[in-house]
Amino acid sequence: MNMHGTTVLAVRREGQTAFAADGQITLGDVVFKHTARKVRWLYQNRVLAGIAGAAADAQALMDRFEAKLEASGGNLRRAAIEFAKDWRTDKILRQLNALMIVADRDTLLVVAGDGNVLEPDEGVIGIGSGGPYAQAAAQALLRYTNLSAREIAEAALRIAANLCIYTNDQITVEVLE
Repeated sequence: MNMHGTTVLAVRREGQTAFAADGQITLGDVVFKHTARKVRWLYQNRVLAGIAGAAADAQALMDRFEAKLEASGGNLRRAAIEFAKDWRTDKILRQLNALMIVADRDTLLVVAGDGNVLEPDEGVIGIGSGGPYAQAAAQALLRYTNLSAREIAEAALRIAANLCIYTNDQITVEVLE
C-alpha cells in the first residue's frame, strides 16, 4: 500500500497510549494542506483511531468502524475483527485504500483492508508514508529513554518529518490513559 501525505504513530508506555499524526495532505506532488487532523476519538472518547489514506476513504472507513464499536458495546478487538471482515469482503469497502490504528486502554491494533488485524509486539506502530521512520524512532526512544508515551510519539513524528517529504511538523497528539 503506497500512501503519501500521512504519518500516524501510536506508542504505548506505562498505561498510556499516545497517537501522533502530522498535518500534511499531499495532492500529487503538491502540499495541499498543512494542518489536517488524522486522529479521532471514538466510542464515548474511550477509543482512539488514526487513519492513513485518502480523506473520503478514511472518513467512510472511520464511520463504519465506529458503527462496529457501537454494535459490539465498545469491545475493540471484536469490532476490529468484524470491521476487517466487512472491509475485505464488501465490494465497495475493499476498494478503499487505507490503514487504521485503533486503541483503547488495553489494546493497540492495526486494521487493514486485506482482513488483517494485528497487535504490535512492542507497543509501537506507524502507518502511512512516514510510518516506518516514526516507528523506528519511537522504538529506539522506548528502549533507551524514560520519556512518556506522549513525548516519544511527538519526538518520533518530528524525526519522521525531517526524513519523509510527505510528513510535516504540524503534529497533533492525543493521549489515552
